[in-house]
Amino acid sequence: MQSFDIKTLSRYPEKSGVYLMKDEKDRVLYVGKANNLKARLRQYFTKSGDDRAMIPYLIRCVRTIDVIVVPSERDALILESTLIKKHKPKYNALLKDDKRYMNIVLTKHPWPRLKMERHKKRSADIRNTFGPYTNAKVAREVLDLMNRIFPLRECSDEELSRRTRPCLLHGMKRCEAPCVNLCSKETYLDLVTKVRKLLSGKDQSIIESLKQEMQKAAENLLFEKAASLRDMIGKIEQILSKQYVDNSASRYSDVIGLYREADYLVIIKLLFREHRLIGSDHFTFSSVLSENPAVLETFFLQHYEKEEIPEEILVPIALENQNTLAAILSETRGKKVTINRPQKGEKTVLLRMALDNAKAVFHRDKDAKTIREKQLLVLQETLSLQDFPKTIACLDSSNIQGAYAASAVVVFVDGKKEPSLQRYFTIDTKGKPDDYASLKEALRRYTKKIEHFPDLLIIDGGKGHLNTALKVLEEENIAGVDVIGIAKEASLHTKGLTKEVIHRPFAKPLSLPKHSPSLFLLQKIRDETHRVVISFHRKKRSKSTIQTQLEEVPGIGPKKRTILLKSFGSVTGIKASLKEGTCKIEGISKKDIEALEAFFFKNA
Repeated sequence: MQSFDIKTLSRYPEKSGVYLMKDEKDRVLYVGKANNLKARLRQYFTKSGDDRAMIPYLIRCVRTIDVIVVPSERDALILESTLIKKHKPKYNALLKDDKRYMNIVLTKHPWPRLKMERHKKRSADIRNTFGPYTNAKVAREVLDLMNRIFPLRECSDEELSRRTRPCLLHGMKRCEAPCVNLCSKETYLDLVTKVRKLLSGKDQSIIESLKQEMQKAAENLLFEKAASLRDMIGKIEQILSKQYVDNSASRYSDVIGLYREADYLVIIKLLFREHRLIGSDHFTFSSVLSENPAVLETFFLQHYEKEEIPEEILVPIALENQNTLAAILSETRGKKVTINRPQKGEKTVLLRMALDNAKAVFHRDKDAKTIREKQLLVLQETLSLQDFPKTIACLDSSNIQGAYAASAVVVFVDGKKEPSLQRYFTIDTKGKPDDYASLKEALRRYTKKIEHFPDLLIIDGGKGHLNTALKVLEEENIAGVDVIGIAKEASLHTKGLTKEVIHRPFAKPLSLPKHSPSLFLLQKIRDETHRVVISFHRKKRSKSTIQTQLEEVPGIGPKKRTILLKSFGSVTGIKASLKEGTCKIEGISKKDIEALEAFFFKNA
């Protein structure tokens, strides 16, 4: 009998979530939660990792381990409880009662108050119910915090009706005393609205006002008050951090995640029933050449032929036949089914959660190193390269009409970027836009900087750029390096809108299928190089602009420019200090300050 393969543990995600250990018949043996799934699962298979008595018996029976990634520890705790109740695993301690978590509610009363309640069923009054809170102590802390910030009444309805004078809380400014009509109904209900917004995560303004108050307390050396305000801000931010395992936006929905690398694809389905995430299913595919929308449409038609169809299906991409597909599923279900692609709000967070799960499954089930090796082997075969492309370097350049010209070389080893081998070059084009001249200079300097040449050199450009690179290598007496050029039609850098063309020495240009693993790798390397060189170019341009401005100030030479920039960080900082009269530093005379003021303000 084959046991669980511990080598696969390296592929599990380092994220918070829930894991389900299953036997050879796919029965759930144990459900657990973890802040770091990979680290927690490893503990089960090390001698000093977990010393609970039942662990050896559990591990002997485990054949597979599924995981569900969630946004936070709080979500993991709620989902763990849900899954234990659903699967009743042999090695979990299952509670006999059906108690749910604590909620904070605004009572139905002309003068509402906040109180804690434990619901066995989800409250129909979602607008005035907040939670659930996984710990009664935490719920009490939240309730106390709300009562400290917002002076709503804390007394019972009975006490409110018979009180004739304000209680002590009114004297402490923690109650508006509606019992004796010391506040208007309008004022009180405005407080209730603010409470509702804060507990719903829709109002961030109170945090900003408390931060300002904390800053003032610190400036006045009231450190104890500042620390108290800091703690209060932390607790409010916790309240505003919403959790999505128990979610009002999805009552009876399937949330779809899709993750793809070249022709490898994973689809994840998160199941929400009665607003609660109760589980997930995943499906892996290889050698998929169809576009993602077509893959999803085919998947829905095949999958929901046998599986339960929900009221709503959330999808991460637009489907060409979305309305037709919804009509087919509605007919099969006998009730209306909607397929939605939300663009904002809580449901978009659920889609991101599904994507995280799809990525986690992909990297767990597909050894990334093996995939990269396969991509490189296919690349060698597709492009007829001399050697296995273990080391790939890509060169790209950037300028604005010849100004601030820059080039960069990004290197990938075994299909992974190696930042330590990255090189940058400032190019002197004498103000003339000349891509070929930039390429020549950068490549010559690069060949002199490195000890080992790459197996494959990629030039971001067409046939002319490729021939220029080949000529430089010939002049430098460098042989045994494969060189290709990769360009989009019309030399556009708009991903996916134009066809990619691969230029090779002494061969016809090659166009690869859109989802070719080789094309995926080449695009990844080319696009990363383009990003790096653009970033370097912008930094150069920004720095040059600052230097140029200061160079125009009479009497401010290189030494004084350096002093000013080190002291104030930027021209903006220098201007601010001049306005405030604080530009007084060693090495800068009164005459220099007058020259700076005349240049920046009198000539403005």
